Amino acid sequence: MALTYTPEAQSEFTLPEFTLPATDGTTWTSKDLLRHKQPIVIMFICNHCPYVQAIEERLVQLGQKFAHCAQFAAICSNDPVDYPEDSFENLKKRAEELKYPFPYLHDESQSVAKSFEAICTPDLYIFDSKGTLAYRGRLDDSWKDAGKVTKKELQSALETVLQGKQIPLKEQNPSMGCSIKWKDT
Repeated sequence: MALTYTPEAQSEFTLPEFTLPATDGTTWTSKDLLRHKQPIVIMFICNHCPYVQAIEERLVQLGQKFAHCAQFAAICSNDPVDYPEDSFENLKKRAEELKYPFPYLHDESQSVAKSFEAICTPDLYIFDSKGTLAYRGRLDDSWKDAGKVTKKELQSALETVLQGKQIPLKEQNPSMGCSIKWKDT
């Protein structure tokens, strides 16, 4: 497990175009997410990463809490050959088991992760209703222990975006986790 931190958010970054299959049999595009004219939360996650596992229930709760006013999507881009826990079939099982309130998308080609410049799991983004990056950072200040959380940073950022305000870059702490497991080329 290689600990990796996300880079600082880029102020001019916009939601990349993508089309990906979801574990529920549907297909999602970036245009589908933009159509609702709500903020969009994109979460690069996977099944095997202990950093994701530690916050997964909190991501589900956040998705449930804001389902009425924001679009959420989780994306797994890991190589399922070297990491079979992250195979499409196992993604389906995980989404059903934890009752994900958002689509769990499979980026088999890894092209979507590259277009987002995603580097780790979890790598968390908030785009405003027009598709402009508003936040790239961590979920909260205690990835390992939900009982020790004092700052719910992703939630706070989402609330700020919902109010039509900007989040200063200095208030965006990087997420940390396992590196995305890239395919050998």
